[in-house]
Amino acid sequence: MNLATLSAINAERAARRPVIVVTDIGNGAQRLVKAVDIARDPLHIELERHLRMGKSSVIEVEGRKLFLNVYAPTAKLVIIGAVHISQALAPLARSLGYDVTVVDPRSAFASPARFPDVRLIAEWPDVALPPLNIDHYTAFVALTHDPKIDDPALLHALERDCFYIGALGSRNTHGQRAVRLKAKGVSEAGIERIHAPIGLEIGAITPAEIAVAIMAEITAQLRLPKASAA
Repeated sequence: MNLATLSAINAERAARRPVIVVTDIGNGAQRLVKAVDIARDPLHIELERHLRMGKSSVIEVEGRKLFLNVYAPTAKLVIIGAVHISQALAPLARSLGYDVTVVDPRSAFASPARFPDVRLIAEWPDVALPPLNIDHYTAFVALTHDPKIDDPALLHALERDCFYIGALGSRNTHGQRAVRLKAKGVSEAGIERIHAPIGLEIGAITPAEIAVAIMAEITAQLRLPKASAA
C-alpha cells in the first residue's frame, strides 16, 4: 500500500467515514473507494454488501480475484435511560462490538453499581449528547418513557442521522410522542425513522428479552439491505 492511499484511509477513518480498498490480487493494483463514491462504482453491489457486513474478503469479477479491504467505523450505541432493559442491553451490545454509552440525568439510576464497565453520563441530553459526536454509525435508543428526557434526545438523534433510532412505548404512546415532535419541527419522514414500538416482534416480555429484540432490530438495520431492514 502506498503512502497516499494509507494517508487517505487514515483521513477517512479519523472522520468516521467508511472506506474500502480494492486490490487486484493478480497484479497488485489498488484503488480506494470512499463511502460517497460507492453508489457510482462498477462494483457497488459487492462494495455495499461487504460494507453492510463490515467484512473484508476476496471476490471474483470477470475472471479477476479482487480483495475488498473494508474499513468501517466502530458502531456506537447510545442508550437514553439507565433502566432495567438498559442493564441487559448494554453488555449485549458490547459483546457485539459496540461502543456503548448510557445517558440518564437520574444519578440514582445511572450508577456504576448498576452498569459496571459501561460509560455513564448522569446529565440531561442537551448537556450529555453534543460531546459524544453522534453520527450515522450510531444506534440510538430512548428507554426512559419520560418525554422530558426522551424527546430532546430523539431530536438530537434525528439531527445527527443515526442509522437506527428506537423508542420504548406502545403505539398509542408513540402517537402522542409524534405529535410532540412534530410541534418541534420534525417532519413525517423523521417520525417514520423512529422504530416504535422498539425491537423486533418476537414476543419479548422480560427486560433481557426486550434487549435481544432491540439488538436484533439494530443488527437488521445495520446489516441488511434497506428494503429488507425496513
